[in-house]
Amino acid sequence: MTPEQWKKINEICDRLSKVTYENLTKIIRLEQTGSSSAAQKLDDSFQNDVDAWMGGGTCFSMTWHLYQVFTDMGFNPRLVMGHKRKERNIHCALILPTTDPQTQIPCEYLFDPGYLIFEPLPIPLPPPFGTGTAFFPLVPNCVRLDRPSQEAMSLWTGGAGAPMKLRFDYPVEGVSVEEFKLHWNESFYREMMTYPVLNRLDRERGIQYYYQKGNLVTRDANGSRMERIEAPARVETLSRIFDLKPELVERALHILEK
Repeated sequence: MTPEQWKKINEICDRLSKVTYENLTKIIRLEQTGSSSAAQKLDDSFQNDVDAWMGGGTCFSMTWHLYQVFTDMGFNPRLVMGHKRKERNIHCALILPTTDPQTQIPCEYLFDPGYLIFEPLPIPLPPPFGTGTAFFPLVPNCVRLDRPSQEAMSLWTGGAGAPMKLRFDYPVEGVSVEEFKLHWNESFYREMMTYPVLNRLDRERGIQYYYQKGNLVTRDANGSRMERIEAPARVETLSRIFDLKPELVERALHILEK
């Protein structure tokens, strides 16, 4: 990888960091089309243009966008699925095999925009060739990657003195585009599609906003606080905090109420 390519990758990640993670457009597309495969084809991330997106996107939209961009740059990224306890293939991310822009030594980077990680994370080598772990003091959530073996990797996060929690396990070998899109289709029918889920990171201020089931969580370097957003204020509050059009929020909430 050249320094110019590295600069472009970081610019891409910074631009993507301004996209809100949300399932509202996903709910609207499913209601419009009646099927996950048709809804997936409407996803604006297929246009490979962040500015063309309806609002934000889930981990599948964001990861697919990066996959297209990196492939267009001449790289060979791998799509990987994330497992959580007994739930399999509920999350996705991307691994980019390349070389260090400074040393040109072969390495791999993890990109996980769906979990609001917008920094390329160098993946540690497993023992005995490496430490098998790497820690990243990001704000407001610190990140740790564990690599116990060549095939396995896990993502841990924590913040404001809280203990690190295991979030996802990633089989490093990745999946094909066809399998990735199959899991994307399946995601339209998961339980999380029955209520709004919104997540946004203000990188400049180090603040994360997370909304689910009527509750807004605000997290920064000092910890977390939660407040209830009552129904009459939801459209205005969610559109303002998550930088979404009020009519989009209102339409998705109406679909869910039905």
